[in-house]
Amino acid sequence: MYGYRGRLGLIVPSSNTTNEPEFWRGTPDGVSVHAARMTLEGVNEEELVDMAADVESCVEKLATANVDAIAFGCTTGSLVKGAGYDAEIQQLIEETAGVPGVATSTAIMRAFDVLGAESLAIATPYIEQMNDREVEFLADNGYAVTDITGLGIEPNVGIGRQEPSTAYRLGREIDSPDADAVFLSCTNFHTFDVIEQLEADLGKPVISSNSATFWAALRLLGVDTSGVPLGELYDHDGTW
Repeated sequence: MYGYRGRLGLIVPSSNTTNEPEFWRGTPDGVSVHAARMTLEGVNEEELVDMAADVESCVEKLATANVDAIAFGCTTGSLVKGAGYDAEIQQLIEETAGVPGVATSTAIMRAFDVLGAESLAIATPYIEQMNDREVEFLADNGYAVTDITGLGIEPNVGIGRQEPSTAYRLGREIDSPDADAVFLSCTNFHTFDVIEQLEADLGKPVISSNSATFWAALRLLGVDTSGVPLGELYDHDGTW
């Protein structure tokens, strides 16, 4: 049986082409990933707010697969309405499916806390509007952003076409001595290939939206993460 150690439900924007492949690539033996999709084409405030109308239906469908936990795989989609919106999504998941849930924006904060990262240098593929929303969300939750840079890409399929080298270069350029960690934001941004390279070259933790969400989801399943080669975060036990 696939998923004998745990079945992970994953909710992603319909135009996301990266989150599922990266999760499949990193999935430990015995864990399976099962996805549902919310309609989204452009990464902007209006479409992300509208996308929320699909969440409950996605959760209901995943529940029929008897998943053991559900991750909401979208960074800006889980922070677009401000501080506390991620907790609302998690509550909806848990009340609807009866299993633990985590949203990407919750997962990144758990990762920052476990790593002791209070100040962050952030690289994104987003337009300025979404960079602003992310900085506001993190500030309202007690994190300092030393700097943020984006590629200015609004179509989500365009974000998914970016090479991992793009995330690497942005992360390296945005880093500074006053940043405790570098954060590569967006679950449609290819990052799994470069996280350990960036950590080695920068000498500090590097977290991406997918690495944090996957780590948090595996912890919800009770699956050991220490053998997953996705950076320093995976060597921590996940206590938050």
